Amino acid sequence: MILRTGQNDEGTVTTADTRDTDVVLDKLSPLDKFLPVWILAAMAAGLLLGTVLPVFGQALESVKIAGVSVPIAVGLLVMMYPVLAKVRYNETARVMADKRLIVTSLAINWLLAPAFMFALAWIFLADLPEYRTGLIIVGLARCIAMVLIWNDLACGDREAAAVLVAVNSVFQVFMFGVLGWFYLQLLPSWLGLATTTTEFSLWAITLSVLVFLGVPLLAGFLTRTVGEARMGRSAYEAKVLPVIGPWALYGLLFTIVVLFALQGDQVLSQPFEVLRIAVPLLIYFVVTFFASMLIGWLLRMGYRRSTTLSFTAAGNNFELAIAVSIATFGAASGQALAGVVGPLIEVPVLVGLVYVALWARKFFPSAQEPTVAEPTAQPEPARTF
Repeated sequence: MILRTGQNDEGTVTTADTRDTDVVLDKLSPLDKFLPVWILAAMAAGLLLGTVLPVFGQALESVKIAGVSVPIAVGLLVMMYPVLAKVRYNETARVMADKRLIVTSLAINWLLAPAFMFALAWIFLADLPEYRTGLIIVGLARCIAMVLIWNDLACGDREAAAVLVAVNSVFQVFMFGVLGWFYLQLLPSWLGLATTTTEFSLWAITLSVLVFLGVPLLAGFLTRTVGEARMGRSAYEAKVLPVIGPWALYGLLFTIVVLFALQGDQVLSQPFEVLRIAVPLLIYFVVTFFASMLIGWLLRMGYRRSTTLSFTAAGNNFELAIAVSIATFGAASGQALAGVVGPLIEVPVLVGLVYVALWARKFFPSAQEPTVAEPTAQPEPARTF
């Protein structure tokens, strides 16, 4: 969802200073506000099903397409599509003109952040290769979903966030497999470290991205383009997005139930290892956020775009990470479990970082922000189908 906040009665965008940090969470829908609770409940339901009805997991794994359980594949596609239907693809040109923002974002998202996650994975999970690989895959999956929520709550630049999300979406289709090969096979071999097992191949991970990101990306783009052409942007975002938006969470929760039904024995027998996955994730989110905010401050980007830079860097596309891990290594793999732990840690941490960002805005000179408020887009006349 994209929250409609930050406008006054005259139709101009208000500055961050007019926001009340005490009501940040009130701007989240119940689905988003309690996402960690829903994730925990889905995990518990999956563990219960896997323990009480072991045939449930067997049934889910019985029908496969390209090595992926059909129910899981459906869940993955369902949770990716609504997110990509929210992106404003036609606003790329204006924000792309800010070369400093684009270059800095690409450098952090595709060079620094994956390298940092690679280092954390080897520091904390050197003796657990499956979890280590899963964590590296999470680091490669750049955020394209809930970053829009966190950015909007923290008064970031909404259009810049949408463009960076679009750039990350397209970039992942072409580069995810290449970077996966680099961080899982080439770089470890250069450093004298163990490489990923022979289960991994560049084509396997690229195919996973093409299917589980490429298909919903195309569907989301067509939905947005056709919807806006027929209804106008205002009507599309007011009528269509609220209907399809919750299905991203439904797909995520369904996938988590299935994964934990298959992972139940491993989770219950080795809870300490799950905790070991959580620790580097926590460090990653916090350090990446603060480092990106500092970079934005040093480059004098202003509060709004520095905030957008920080959230797009700190957040990760755990939906894609889960999809790639399942398609490449299997639903019962440690790699898939590492992907599932991601949102459990990311959601509450990034909610907390919204408050941190709002507090930090006092350190950004107002002169760095646009001096004239931009008018909001006027509603286009609704068109019938």
